[in-house]
Amino acid sequence: FLDRAAIKDPSVIKANKWNLATLTDVEEVKLVLRMLPIWATTIIFWTVYAQMSTFSVSQATTMDRHIGKFQIPPASLTVFFVGAILLTVPIYDRLIVPIARKVLKNPQGLTPLQRIAVGLVLSIIAMVAAALIEIKRMRVATTNGLTNNPTAQIPLSVFWLVPQFLFVGAGEAFTYIVYLVFAKWYVYKDKRLADEGIELEESEPTFH
Repeated sequence: FLDRAAIKDPSVIKANKWNLATLTDVEEVKLVLRMLPIWATTIIFWTVYAQMSTFSVSQATTMDRHIGKFQIPPASLTVFFVGAILLTVPIYDRLIVPIARKVLKNPQGLTPLQRIAVGLVLSIIAMVAAALIEIKRMRVATTNGLTNNPTAQIPLSVFWLVPQFLFVGAGEAFTYIVYLVFAKWYVYKDKRLADEGIELEESEPTFH
């Protein structure tokens, strides 16, 4: 039905962009509509990312952050997130892609949508790990009678939080990077600012 927007109405004397759209405009609207289901799935990942950068850091402030006599800042745990991204990208290119090419008979290895799916699965695993660690943290706090003392330090190493940061980082290497490539090359080839716009659109509802 969108094609009707490019059909001139004989009753309209003077056409303008409000009563007559170009074929390019119609096709661009179709492309946006096709992207909506994929865009919706990425909200799941950004919800996980928001949890990691807020609640997980808050968890770290209540845990034992000492390495010897040195106490690490809570936010410094994000180094494991960045490290996971740096490790996942070359592992994917050098190890996973060759295997996927042989198994799936696809020169790309995994398709962009498959890579996004892998990233979402990794983000789910990260939340499972986060839930298990939070259960353990609360049990330790209860055992030591610290549940009513929010400023107390729980005798539990902060490095128990590392797995969830690693899984989220690996998930971003699959989901976020591939999503930008997919959006730019497969859908928005003529929109230079498409990736920045999509990033804002998908992260905005997550953080607010």
